[in-house]
Amino acid sequence: MVAFGKKLKDRQIEEWRGYYINYKLMKKKVKRYAQQIKEGTLDRRHVLKDFSMMLDNQIETIVLFLLEQQGLLASRIANLGKRHDALQQQPDFSQISELREAYRQVGRDLLKLLFFVEINAIGLRKILKKFDKRFGYRFTDYYVKTRANHPYSQLQQVFKHVGVGAVVGAISRNLHELQDRQGSYLSIYDQPSLPLQDPVVDSIKAAVDRLTHSTNFLSFLGQHALILQEEFPIPVEEQADDQIYHFNSLLLNLANTFLYMVNTYIIVPTADDYSISLGAAATVCGVVIGAMAVAQVFSSVYFSAWSNRSYFKPLIFSSIVLFAGNTLYALAYDLGSIWVLLIGRLLCGLGSARAVNRRYISDCVPLRIRMQASAGFVSASALGMACGPALAGLLQIDFKIYKLTFNQDTLPGWVMAVAWLLYLVWLCISFIEPVREDEEVPVESTGESDALEKGLKKPLLITSENNKEDEDDDPDIDESEEAVEESRRPATSIGSAYRLLTPSVKVQLLIYFMLKYAMEILLSESSVVTTYYFNWSTSSVAIFLASLGLTVLPVNILIGSYISNMFEDRQILLASEILVFIGIVISFNIIIPYTVAQYVVSGLVMFVSAEVLEGVNLSLLSRVMSSRLSRGTYNGGLLSTEAGTIARVIADATITLAGYLGDSKLLNVTLIPSLVICVTSIVATCYTYNSLY
Repeated sequence: MVAFGKKLKDRQIEEWRGYYINYKLMKKKVKRYAQQIKEGTLDRRHVLKDFSMMLDNQIETIVLFLLEQQGLLASRIANLGKRHDALQQQPDFSQISELREAYRQVGRDLLKLLFFVEINAIGLRKILKKFDKRFGYRFTDYYVKTRANHPYSQLQQVFKHVGVGAVVGAISRNLHELQDRQGSYLSIYDQPSLPLQDPVVDSIKAAVDRLTHSTNFLSFLGQHALILQEEFPIPVEEQADDQIYHFNSLLLNLANTFLYMVNTYIIVPTADDYSISLGAAATVCGVVIGAMAVAQVFSSVYFSAWSNRSYFKPLIFSSIVLFAGNTLYALAYDLGSIWVLLIGRLLCGLGSARAVNRRYISDCVPLRIRMQASAGFVSASALGMACGPALAGLLQIDFKIYKLTFNQDTLPGWVMAVAWLLYLVWLCISFIEPVREDEEVPVESTGESDALEKGLKKPLLITSENNKEDEDDDPDIDESEEAVEESRRPATSIGSAYRLLTPSVKVQLLIYFMLKYAMEILLSESSVVTTYYFNWSTSSVAIFLASLGLTVLPVNILIGSYISNMFEDRQILLASEILVFIGIVISFNIIIPYTVAQYVVSGLVMFVSAEVLEGVNLSLLSRVMSSRLSRGTYNGGLLSTEAGTIARVIADATITLAGYLGDSKLLNVTLIPSLVICVTSIVATCYTYNSLY
C-alpha cells in the first residue's frame, strides 16, 4: 500500500504543486521536534508556537491561491454572462450549445479547485494527528477551533468558502436558463427544488457537501450501514464504471436483508407461547430468540471472509440454511422438542448474510448511488423489523394438514421457509456474479482500492481515519519498505483487529453494544412483560413492536434533514445516550400499579433514542477507526456487527436467567444491566468527547 505522502503527491494537479500543503516538510519538522525535545534543546512552548506559525503560513498559501483561482473563475463567468445577454437578444441554437459547454468547463475547473481544497484539508488533518501522536498533546482540537472561529483566520475562508458558493450559484443559474424549459421563465431562485439535470453540477454539489459536512436523510440513514468512504476524493474521470454493477443483484441483496430482519423478529410476539407449548418456561423465549444471534457471531466471520471471493455462493448457502432452519422451527411443535426449535433458530443465525449484503454495496455499487444503496440497506432492515411482528399478528389461525400443525407458533416458521425458497429461485435466476479484476490477488490486497466500507460523506478536516492510522503511514519509525508495507495490511485476525482499536473506537463500540443490548431487552421480553402486567394478546404485542419499527424512518428523516445540520454529531451522541438513560429509568416498575402508558412511553423513548444513537454512533465510528479496519475480513463493519450481536446474545441470556426469579421481577432485573452499561457509556463518552471532532 502506498504511503500517505506518496498518495498526496500523486493526487496533486501538476501546475498547482507549489500551492499544496508541504506534508513532507511538516512531517520532518515533527520528527525534528521530537528529537530536540528528547535532547532537551527545545521546550514544549516553543514547539507549539513554531508549529502553529508554520501551519498558519501553509494555510495562508493555500487560501490566497484559492481566492486567486475563484477570482479567475468569476472573471470567466462574467465574460460568459456577456455572451449570454447577447444571445438573449438574438438567439442562436449552436451558440447556446457552445455557451452551455463553456459553463460546464468552468464547472469542471471549479471541481478541480474543490478537490484541491479537500486534499489540502486531509493533509492538514493528518499532520495535526501526527503531531498529537508524537507529543501526546490535544493540539488538533485547539488549533481547529481557534483558527476556525477567529474573524481574521485564513482557515475560516476554507470553512466558509463563500466565493465557492457564489461560483456554484452562477454556474447553476446560467445552465438552468440555457436548458430548454418549454417556455418556462422560472429560475432556480423561484423554485429551489427544481432539479437541474447536469452531471457537472451534481458532482460540484457532492464535493461542496463533503467540504461543508452538510447532510440529508439519505446520508444520515446510510450511516447506519457503516459503509466507509475512501480517504481521498475521487475525481469524476477516475471513478469506477458501472460494469460490475447489476441492479437486480443489488435488489436481491436488499431483499436478503429485509427477509432476514423479518425472520429475526417474526417470532418475538409468540416465542413465549411456543416455549410453554413445548414444556419450557415462558422466559426461555430469551434463549429461543437469542439462539439466532449466537450463531450470527460465527456466521458473520465466515460470510465476511467468503465475500472476498464470491457474493453469489454465500447468498445461495444462506438461503438454503435459512430454509432448513425455519422448517425445523415449524416442525418442533409436532415433534414436541424444544431442542429442534433451538437448532432451527441456530441454523437461521448461521444463514445471516448481512456481511455479504454490506460488502456488495461497498464493492460493487457505483459511488454516485452508493449512499442511496446504503440508505436502502438500512431502510430494508427497518422495514423488516416492523413487518416481522406485524406479520406474526396476522397469523392468528389454527388448522392441521395431515400431521402438520399450522398455528400462531408454527406459521412464522412455515411462512419464512416458503419465503426463502422463493428467494432462492429468484436468486438463481437473476443474480449476476460481479467480475473481479484481481481474483488472483490474496485477500489482504483485495480491499485496497475498494475498501469494505465506503460511502459516508465526511466533514472538512474530519474523515474516516483516527490517530492510529497516522501510526500506520509513518515510515519514520522504520525505514524498511517491508515493515512499512506490513504496518498497512488489513487485520488478519480478531486479535490484530482489536490491537488497532484506540480509546475513541472502543468507546464507540461500547456505545453500540449498549444500544443493541437495551433494544434487545425491550423487544425480546415485551411479550412476557406485557402478558404479565397488562394481559396483552399476541396481536397487541405485534402491533406494539410493529409501531416501534415504523418510527425508524420518520425519526431518521427528522435527524438527517434538520437536527444533524444544527448540532455536531458528538452533541447528538451524548444527548441520545442521556435520552436512552431516561427511557430506561422510566421503564422501572417502581410505581404500583405499572401502567400501559408508562411502559409504552418509556419503550418509545428508549427505542427512538437508540435508533438516533445508532446512526450518529456509526458515523463517528467511521471517522475514528483506522483505515486498516476498512478492508479485509476482520473489518470495522464486522467488529461493530460482532459487538451488536454479542450484546443481543447477552441480553437474551439475561432474560432467560432473570426468568428463574419469576415474572414479577423480570422487568426490573433485566433493566439494571442496561442502566449500568448506559451510565458507563455516558461517562466514557465524556472522557473521549474532545477526540470526537
